[in-house]
Amino acid sequence: MASSSTTDTPDAAEAPDAAEAPGATTAEAPDAPDAPDAPDGPAAPGEAAGRSGDRLLRGVLRHSAGRVAAVFCLTTASAAVGLALPAVLGHALDLLLAAPHGAEARRWVLAGAGLTCLLVVLDALDSLLTGTTNARCVAWLRRRLLRHTLSAGPRAGRRLAPGDLVTRLVGNAAQAGTAPTALASALAAVVTPVGGLVALALIDPWLALAFVVGLPLLAVLLRAFIRDTTDSVARYQQSQGEIAGRLVEALGGARTIAAAGTADRERTRVLAPLPELGRQGRRMWRVQGRSAAWAAAIVPLLQIAVLAAAGLRLTAGQLSVGSLLAAARYAVLATGIGMLVGHLNGLVRSRTAALRFAPVLAEPATAYGTRPLPPGNGTLELRGVEAVRGGRTVLRGVDLVVPGGSCAAVVGRSGSGKSTLAAIAGRLADPDGGEVLLDGVPLPELSHDALRRAVGYAFERPALLGGTIGGTIALGPAPPPPGRVTEAARAACADDFVRLLPDGYATPCADAPLSGGETQRLGLARAFAHDGRLLILDDATSSLDTVTELRVSRALSGRLLGSRPRTRVIVAHRAATAARADLVVWLEEGRVRAAGSHAELWELGGYRAVFAAPDVPEASDETRVSGGPEVSHGPEVSHGPEVSREAQTDGGVQRG
Repeated sequence: MASSSTTDTPDAAEAPDAAEAPGATTAEAPDAPDAPDAPDGPAAPGEAAGRSGDRLLRGVLRHSAGRVAAVFCLTTASAAVGLALPAVLGHALDLLLAAPHGAEARRWVLAGAGLTCLLVVLDALDSLLTGTTNARCVAWLRRRLLRHTLSAGPRAGRRLAPGDLVTRLVGNAAQAGTAPTALASALAAVVTPVGGLVALALIDPWLALAFVVGLPLLAVLLRAFIRDTTDSVARYQQSQGEIAGRLVEALGGARTIAAAGTADRERTRVLAPLPELGRQGRRMWRVQGRSAAWAAAIVPLLQIAVLAAAGLRLTAGQLSVGSLLAAARYAVLATGIGMLVGHLNGLVRSRTAALRFAPVLAEPATAYGTRPLPPGNGTLELRGVEAVRGGRTVLRGVDLVVPGGSCAAVVGRSGSGKSTLAAIAGRLADPDGGEVLLDGVPLPELSHDALRRAVGYAFERPALLGGTIGGTIALGPAPPPPGRVTEAARAACADDFVRLLPDGYATPCADAPLSGGETQRLGLARAFAHDGRLLILDDATSSLDTVTELRVSRALSGRLLGSRPRTRVIVAHRAATAARADLVVWLEEGRVRAAGSHAELWELGGYRAVFAAPDVPEASDETRVSGGPEVSHGPEVSHGPEVSREAQTDGGVQRG
């Protein structure tokens, strides 16, 4: 047993339950997606984000390749019909002028009518297919991102505030998911202006030349539009994410805000990015308005130039009236900048939204091995474990062995690394150095199911998942045996208050008014309900009153439920909890300062100071320890009634 250190942040926030294994055992996670490709060589953050976003968009495109191809074919067919229609109508007009009642003229008029009907049908099918394809792409993208986020575990919440993360997975995914159809439509939209220009050249080269003179102005307009739109959309989406993140923090700390009387100040903080959001929103409209104004000025000039050239050729006898009509229509199609700009705008928004997924994908998904656990009693071993959080080393060369079936209490001051050690012990996080073994098998070599069936967790702030009270206790990688939910609730001292709820164990979690202590007892019940070899309690009894904590500790000291004794690792803040443990691990600044029984360590003044115990004569210390595990030491002062630490469940605002 040697040194150790533990802490992501102060202990109260070290193991956020947003991504915790739900209850005693982690709920079965979906298959981990492939980790994002590593960038080819060093790249600036913007370049790396661009590569990550583009890879994700390519994945969306591959997922719906058939439908996107169909959208492209429909859009291209519609453009082709639209290009054929002016020629058919122009020729029909020439025939009608030459022979109003001729059969050939009637056939060309009917052909024009048929092309018009076909154009309507193609556009309707294109709209329907585009809508359904967008929905499928958005759904796939959200599943992909959510699967990756959950597979990354608690690390997923380190880079982004919860509200900002939700905004990216919901709102930005909806925008990015339209990229495949926007690309298909944009490529098909190029057919119309190019085809219109080619048709003008076929009618008369002078008409195409008159149009080409103004093309550089259109190119400059498109380039400026794409550049300005990309920047303004990126800043707009960033401001949206900031507001969402601050709002979620405020909602999580609503009680603290109300108690402090700082609602106005908090409202100002949440809405601080709003002016920037408004500026970027107005900027987007200005960019679009300026582009529309330039287009409104340039496009008619080009059309007039083509019509003027066509009129001169008509007076010279080089064009027919029908050709003049077709040329006028092709000039409009060739200047279809509005349609192309609209598709480009959609592409810009989609790609900009996809760039915001780079921080989400930056945390790699947790990789699992394929080994099962061999027979064993749950011996936990840490070898040279190092952990770095936020640039700070919080665990330093921790060597520790917890014998199978024993109970180890991890104690130390806030920030000493207790919760990081608890997270690494059950692989909610991986160490930055060293390794962790369970019954001789390194945790990364275990399969997902083998690991999560063997290791159970209970947290300080458990998330009530599963729909109902009974469902949240049963939540885990496999359903517990019949009757186990009730047994677990009794062991966690939760059965009495659960039966007082309107529908007992069938009461929806949202309809159950629970105190902080009652919520913790449900988390403990969830931990007790599932068989396993290792049970880790990360400050999971902090909101319990002294009597309830004693009853739960007695349950922990026994075999719990199931056929085998479990190895227990308990992050403890109370001397009485440490006194009942077989082994006490005292962490200080990320190292194991000492390990042994509570009675042995109580002789050390620094150890007593962890529990805020005053210095007392040695004889008195011996007297205190000799009373056995149920004797209350000086530091064993009740944390108060169950609700005394409820405020700690408030979340982001109170955590700092």
